[in-house]
Amino acid sequence: MRIVPAREFSLQREVEYGSPEQNATVKAIVQDVKHEGDAALLRYTEKLDRVALEASQLRVTDEEIQAAYSKVEASFVTAIQKAAHNIRVYHEKQRRTSWFDLQPDGTMLGQIIRPLRRVGVYVPGGKAAYPSSVLMNVIPAQVAGVPEIVMVTPPATGGKEGIDPYILVAAAEAGVKELYRVGGAQAIAALAYGTESIAPVDKICGPGNIYVALAKREVYGAVDIDSMAGPSEIVVLADDKADASYVAADLLSQAEHDEMASAILVTTSSSQAQAVADEVARQVAELPRRSIAQASIDQYGAIIVVDTIEEGIQVVNRLAPEHLEVMVEEPMQYLGLIENAGAIFLGAYSSEPVGDYLAGPNHIIPTNGTARYSSPVDVDDFIKKSSLIHYSKEALLANGATIMELARHEGLEGHARAIQIRLEKEGK
Repeated sequence: MRIVPAREFSLQREVEYGSPEQNATVKAIVQDVKHEGDAALLRYTEKLDRVALEASQLRVTDEEIQAAYSKVEASFVTAIQKAAHNIRVYHEKQRRTSWFDLQPDGTMLGQIIRPLRRVGVYVPGGKAAYPSSVLMNVIPAQVAGVPEIVMVTPPATGGKEGIDPYILVAAAEAGVKELYRVGGAQAIAALAYGTESIAPVDKICGPGNIYVALAKREVYGAVDIDSMAGPSEIVVLADDKADASYVAADLLSQAEHDEMASAILVTTSSSQAQAVADEVARQVAELPRRSIAQASIDQYGAIIVVDTIEEGIQVVNRLAPEHLEVMVEEPMQYLGLIENAGAIFLGAYSSEPVGDYLAGPNHIIPTNGTARYSSPVDVDDFIKKSSLIHYSKEALLANGATIMELARHEGLEGHARAIQIRLEKEGK
């Protein structure tokens, strides 16, 4: 791993915004699906996924989902159930309720919380299939009270056998009732605009490749989206007491996701920097996905040596990483200084995969430095809020002149007269 000056390194990668050719391709796919419906959806599925389907085959049947249980290990079912339980318990604590505030003059103000009606969940299936992403998208939506949750996933995540059975089992355990075998930009367009087979949704969530990300950006406005998710990132903040083998393993846990993933060590120790670099070189050779991990380390991996932990935290706050591990003595001592990170893992035994799979917090986290202003997926992503205003006659008579003053200051006489006509009727 290369050692770089702190001021020169950034997690932002312009390539995440797509090339002109990629953007043009996505725009064409989205428009075709918007105007042609199933015909375009099936055409692009055959062209891009090399799977020929009839419209009647788009929806995955209950029988297929139940058959998937015979293709997975019982231990996997137990593990996915335990993870689902933890995720549900964590997200239950995020639930909001409507509120109302009644004043003595009869004024009532409030906020009404309602779930979205229909949400689309994208589950990727490119370099790997991710059953855990099913849980992380579906369960918060369920906790929020969304009545209709539809899932889409590429038709050959399991190779020639079709959809990966582990994804199907995860969907069943999460409670998904509506699932379609379609992926890529064409799936995003179908969710946004609807086709003869797939009804449109109000919001689209879930990570995907660059074409999925660009398609989500293209349809935003017609529907809401969770984020423009980029390649995974991890920053490990370590002192000289951290175990170099732990640090290296955690860096590689993200590097193996994608050639564009970023794995960064920020450390106060030059000897630790060298020890971790050596460990990364040793461990990457043992990984089944070593070519991906090595490309990630070579292109987007780095080691930043700082003088103090506080200086290291300044670097972290500037990078605003998706995942931050704090592997120093007394990590709680520094928690209050950390401002920008999607998920924070404290201590040597809080390895990033703990959060990916089992702990309960959502693993769909802002990337590309957007943790400066955005948050992990949670229950709030699946609700909408309506303001409630009830003014009594007494309240309007007391405050009408103030309202008219403000309206006329902005040159909106119609606004002022809407109040004035009421005051005149009441003899004011």
